[in-house]
Amino acid sequence: MTYDIAVVGAGVVGGMIARTLSAYKLNICILEKKHDVAMGASCANSAIVHAGFDAKEGSLKAKLNVKGSEMMAEVCRELGVKYQNNGSLVIGFNDDDRATVEALYTRGVANGVKNLKVVDYEELHKIEPNVSKNATCALWAPTGSIVCPYELTIASIGNAMDNGAALMLDFEVADIKDENGNYVITAANGETVTAKYIINAAGIYSDAIARMIGDDSFTVHPRRGEYVLLDKECGNLVRHTIFRTPSKMGKGILVSPTVDGNLLTGPTSVDMEDKEDKSTTAEGLGRVMKEAIENVDGVMFNKTITSFCGLRACGSTGDFIINMPTDRFVNVAGIESPGLSSAPAIAEYVTDLLAGAGMTLEKDPSFNPIRPAAHAFREASMEEKNEIIKKDPSYGRIICRCETVSEGEILAAIRTNPKPRDLDGVKRRTRSQMGRCQGGFCSPYIVELLAQEMNVPYEAVTKFGGNSYVNIGKTKEVK
Repeated sequence: MTYDIAVVGAGVVGGMIARTLSAYKLNICILEKKHDVAMGASCANSAIVHAGFDAKEGSLKAKLNVKGSEMMAEVCRELGVKYQNNGSLVIGFNDDDRATVEALYTRGVANGVKNLKVVDYEELHKIEPNVSKNATCALWAPTGSIVCPYELTIASIGNAMDNGAALMLDFEVADIKDENGNYVITAANGETVTAKYIINAAGIYSDAIARMIGDDSFTVHPRRGEYVLLDKECGNLVRHTIFRTPSKMGKGILVSPTVDGNLLTGPTSVDMEDKEDKSTTAEGLGRVMKEAIENVDGVMFNKTITSFCGLRACGSTGDFIINMPTDRFVNVAGIESPGLSSAPAIAEYVTDLLAGAGMTLEKDPSFNPIRPAAHAFREASMEEKNEIIKKDPSYGRIICRCETVSEGEILAAIRTNPKPRDLDGVKRRTRSQMGRCQGGFCSPYIVELLAQEMNVPYEAVTKFGGNSYVNIGKTKEVK
């Protein structure tokens, strides 16, 4: 089969592009080198829908950030994804910070961000009482929001699949050849896919994919960002996302609630060469803690439940790299922050590029943009839950006690596109293993459910694909 479009990369940008294009009469495949979707920057970032005041006026980042931010609430409603318009504050501590805050205000107005306001000490602490008492001013952006990035990625790719797109995991692109008007894409394992068009949304590897068709006009390097996540007990410490005035390396250490009720702090910002190194460091986590405490009073790091590191794809141009080096190949590269915020708008931008290049785009009347929420059961009333349990008793068996996730929810996730095949995949879809015990109690039960559903031996189930086996064998035979 020859596909009309192959999307390389199953992150939030690739997912949103695939979902947008699945509204047309096109055969689409999504190629992902990892064992699951949302395995790159989309599973480890700040989860912020930025208002759009930070990017340089006239840049793609600025234009697509503001548009994407405006689109996000409706996209999340359609996809059943948690979204919260909590607003953001960029706080300053001195006259130099005040000048930066006012410059960001001016830039934000030029970018088209709505309802921005510079606030002084009294109003700042009225808006957010737990901001450091040393903070003297802030830029208040009421349109700033939060979302779950991997949930959005899973939902967008699942919606694309439900509308006919194919997902190919463990497909590491090793070679691309243009043969008779079609691209032949070969994986490292020898598997091949043929497509008329390619959309290169491969994150930190997008420069390597571009070089396969002879485009060496840009490079991408990873930028490390380390985070510390606190227990839900701390989730109400602040209502808004709190930033420090930014530097050339990024927006600094933030303190923010999450849509799931935790408190998130981070990230650091360190340029790297190794595109696979996601290890955390004592130095990085120490910096996160120090600066978070400087920005917000009462951050209790003794309530930490996990820490993690993400790698952002930093392009050599300083802006998003979205172009067509040939009339059938689209680069979507260097999508660092505000990439998550911009993803819905990037998808529309890429669609317009393809139309401009001559691709026939005919709307598919059967396209359904709606995807049921994965978290509907836990948000139901007690009466509604009891009715669900009457029909399916598996919803009455709690597997993850920390996050109160039932067997029914886990089974539903395993059976829903894109289907998880490992423990971390179930975690991202259901929040099981994300609580205080970090899977210490529920993991064995989830392994059993995965083994049953996939019809594989118990010891064949992995944590995140590859050789990440959870069990190596039985300690004794059952008689």
